[in-house]
Amino acid sequence: MTSMFPTKSSDAAVAPSRDRGGGYFRDLDWVVIIAALGASLMGSVLVWSASRADLAAEGDPQSYLKRHLINLGVALVLFVIATRINYRWLRAYTPVVYVASMMLLLVPFVPGLGVTIAGAQAWINVPLGLTIQPSEFAKITVILMMAALLAEPRDIEQEPSGRDVLYSLGIAAIPTAIILVQNDTGTVLIMGAVVISIIAVAGVRTRWLVGLIGGAALGILAAIQAGLLRQYQVERLTSFINPESDLSASAYNANQARIAIGGGGIDGYGLFQGPQTQGNFVPVNESDFIFTVVGEEFGFIGSAVLIALLAVVLFRAVMIAWKADDMYGRLVATGVAAWFGFQMFENIGMTLGIMPITGIPLPFVSAGGTSMMATWIAVGLLQTVRLHSLAVFRSQV
Repeated sequence: MTSMFPTKSSDAAVAPSRDRGGGYFRDLDWVVIIAALGASLMGSVLVWSASRADLAAEGDPQSYLKRHLINLGVALVLFVIATRINYRWLRAYTPVVYVASMMLLLVPFVPGLGVTIAGAQAWINVPLGLTIQPSEFAKITVILMMAALLAEPRDIEQEPSGRDVLYSLGIAAIPTAIILVQNDTGTVLIMGAVVISIIAVAGVRTRWLVGLIGGAALGILAAIQAGLLRQYQVERLTSFINPESDLSASAYNANQARIAIGGGGIDGYGLFQGPQTQGNFVPVNESDFIFTVVGEEFGFIGSAVLIALLAVVLFRAVMIAWKADDMYGRLVATGVAAWFGFQMFENIGMTLGIMPITGIPLPFVSAGGTSMMATWIAVGLLQTVRLHSLAVFRSQV
């Protein structure tokens, strides 16, 4: 292994496209921005509907909506900052960001600072009565660090060696282990999807992928048998196999979610009119089960619109990865696409009973400030990769 600093001449010589007359605003991928913003605004309405009944007794049924819009505003500011980050700086200083992220990931274990929510000790108390979830930002740093490690051999036209792969797996294993101890199994699954996707696109030999997938399956079984997972986590992972087996506990959410979505029909009951949503029959439907709200109150049509917006974001992320000028940018965009794709499928799938229940939000849609900020930072990184690719293209013509 040599330095992770960029070695390609294009990284060293090419300035961002906005400095070469390409036009910063013109070169942004406005399709993905508009689709993501549309999903976020639609999510704001859904969060409002899901939370107003709970908050009516407190005197301000719009308080959750206000907080959600503030989070979205902060997320958009972070998005703009991410698009402005110098490409070479991003790659060169990734190790520093990684170390800082790992330190932040340990803070929830500090007495008085850490907060346990839904069995996961994964949040940090911050001023104004707010909390942040460091594991959301850890997704970004793992993507950046793995991309830096696995792209370097490709810069000199070599495939990653076994040592490179092991280094990258070690980089991902550290935060994954911490998150597992925090009892946040949903984020662990996302990390697994990201790691496998990045390694596959990096061009490693097939035996590594087969080994990783097989090892992951065996690891889950071993964790269950060894009692490393708590009982409610095991029930979440297995209740989707037989949802009728335990209506009072682990399968309750899944059954109520299907009732809500099925009751919406083609065009839904209308905003604020869903009986399951307004009657609080589906727990945490402002975050984990937000898709039940669109299914019940806007029906199949509204659900299709939301899925279409999310699909556009995912498709554009894949296209940015495909057209990336260098392997580093391709791996960063691949990691983001894998993250979004798995999390979208898992969140929507668990409400439909085709995936196990995990406590992960729907990107761009669910309530949760840290999740919203992390996903918009990731969109900003996609834009950074795109801007660099356009700058290199213009420098060669």
